[in-house]
Amino acid sequence: MNKKIRILILSSIGVIILAAIIIPKLGSDENKSPTNSPRGGGGPLQVKGTILKYETINNNILVSGSILADEEVELKSEISGKIVAIYFTEGRAVSKGDTLIKINDAELQAQLQRLKYRKELLSDIEFRQKILLKKNAISQEEYDMALNELNVNKAEIEVAAAQLDKTLIQAPFNGVIGLRNVSEGSFVTNNTLIASLQSINQVKIDFAIPERYSLDIKIGDPVHFKISGSDTRYTATVYAIEPKIDPMTRTLKIRARSSNPGMKILPGTFADVEVLLKKIDKTIMIPTESVVPELKGQKVFLVKDGKAFPQSIQTGIRTDKQIQVTQGLAEYDTLVTSGILQMKPGMPLKVSELN
Repeated sequence: MNKKIRILILSSIGVIILAAIIIPKLGSDENKSPTNSPRGGGGPLQVKGTILKYETINNNILVSGSILADEEVELKSEISGKIVAIYFTEGRAVSKGDTLIKINDAELQAQLQRLKYRKELLSDIEFRQKILLKKNAISQEEYDMALNELNVNKAEIEVAAAQLDKTLIQAPFNGVIGLRNVSEGSFVTNNTLIASLQSINQVKIDFAIPERYSLDIKIGDPVHFKISGSDTRYTATVYAIEPKIDPMTRTLKIRARSSNPGMKILPGTFADVEVLLKKIDKTIMIPTESVVPELKGQKVFLVKDGKAFPQSIQTGIRTDKQIQVTQGLAEYDTLVTSGILQMKPGMPLKVSELN
């Protein structure tokens, strides 16, 4: 075969093979969807949205607190001695002025009686000296000495009577007696804890708030709280505020008081306290998942003319599911709440569901 003919045949075969390779490849590229198509078909991205409306919200914060008795005292004796009688029952209510404990007072009674007898003698002496002084039978100094002895005796009687009063331990206010730590016949000193007395018809709640909220709370403001093991929501009223910020914790200590119906709230209980700082009218709250962080702040996407429109925002109060928008959004804006990660400015959108 002619050499030129063989070369031509081989070249033709090569062209055919190359065409067989390239043509299917081109066909497959033509069947591919455009890379910027949101759903692979060139149509608009389907998203969920919500129409924004103004709302009223409460700016509340949650803190931990402790329950205290309205009044509480540890019952101790002011003097040392043996207990001769116990007049209270553990865990029972007592009234102000009730006698709770009697301490042996035999020695003090004897001392008081001796002083009273001496008072009678000194009174007679002072009376006779006074008569003699009027007759100039004695000097003024002698009379003054007799009068002084009488006055000293009266003061000693008052001291003895005060010591006798200390042998009776009485309830300083209405309350409930706790468990006693002594028995009849026990010897007590001023360090011996006899029992505790607590007034719990009302209770106090101690808690602290961060210093940035210190100007948002005042005496008379309500707070809500719950205690462990109960779903009941109680209300208390702030009645005292510490006049300084704790420099260690940077918090402000606050105390509130609540009624205690049925005395179900026990002192020492842990409390979850909800502090009602202030009510905010006409504000916009949006789902936290619709917010996109940026280098210089935050943004959201709105639907405008069927397209994605990025909008920078400024935020405020945050809850577990929502965040307040203080600037950037207006009432009746349509906010995109799904498909945020696929969103690009100007992308065509179709709102499939409005919340």
